[in-house]
Amino acid sequence: MTQDAAPLLKSTTPAIPHWRRLMRQPIVNICLFFFVLQVICIVASLLYPNDFRYVSETNIGLLLRAIPVLGIISLGVGVLMITGEYDLSVGSVYTLAGYSIALLFGMGLPVWLAVIATLAIAIAIGVTNGLITVKFAIPSFIATMGAMLVVRGVVRWLSEGRTVSFKPDETFSGLLTGAFYGIEAPFIWFIGLALLTGLLVHKSKLGNHFYLVGGHEKTAIAVGINSHRVKVIAFALASLAAAIAGILSITRVGTATPAQGIGLELKAIAVCVIGGLFLSGGRGTVLGIVVGACLMYMVEDVLLLLRAPGFYLDVFVGAILVVAVILNTWLTRKAGK
Repeated sequence: MTQDAAPLLKSTTPAIPHWRRLMRQPIVNICLFFFVLQVICIVASLLYPNDFRYVSETNIGLLLRAIPVLGIISLGVGVLMITGEYDLSVGSVYTLAGYSIALLFGMGLPVWLAVIATLAIAIAIGVTNGLITVKFAIPSFIATMGAMLVVRGVVRWLSEGRTVSFKPDETFSGLLTGAFYGIEAPFIWFIGLALLTGLLVHKSKLGNHFYLVGGHEKTAIAVGINSHRVKVIAFALASLAAAIAGILSITRVGTATPAQGIGLELKAIAVCVIGGLFLSGGRGTVLGIVVGACLMYMVEDVLLLLRAPGFYLDVFVGAILVVAVILNTWLTRKAGK
């Protein structure tokens, strides 16, 4: 009788519809939210073309130039967050990269060698952050906060508080800041790096290690994964992404100041959380990071078009960050039922 009852009970358990399972995924919700906001903004722009120029060529160009810097930094920070760690020094590395390439180029080093040297410096900083974190069992929040202050101090020492300029040749500038078929080059770089990051995170063995180390580090160690090495690589990628963003920024603007980059580390973490990454690690997608970065600047752009006070953006980012964490936690609990 017991054997007959078991399949009966199994058959009467209601199956969860596929669409409901999809809606329990954070990435689906953030993409849906982004799509709805886009539709609203486009419709409003068509109804009030003189007051709300969201779809104007000028505004779209500004968005495509603004998104890549924070977006590229967020890609590196996101990979690191998947492993369960954080890097508060990326804003300082971003600033240092601008000064590094400008000073090296000003000393007579060819621009491409200056780029390689700058990226190497950034990787060294990331590796150092990773080694300090894993070898001394120091929380990455504390280790990278120290690195943030050290690197920021080095920038002020190198710059003596002055702005530095960077004027490379037209070929280099055009490659990093020009336009191809009407699309801004920085945005193309962002999408290209996002695709590469997606392949690394979602389609490679190392990417699987990122998720396993971030979600179940003891299990990862038990199956033979060197969790320390995986985390050090993630730290290096975070610093590398910050340096790439710094090079793109100074090439586009032509100058760098010691104060730039302040707060970018927190914005990058916010982008990742809004994009569905978990603060505890082990969960998240590259698509979510891309959508999170686009959403962040889309809201800032809308507020500017509406001539709202600047602090409204901070209010929105803070509110949506808390909501995103609550929503992700709730969806995870629902998915586990």
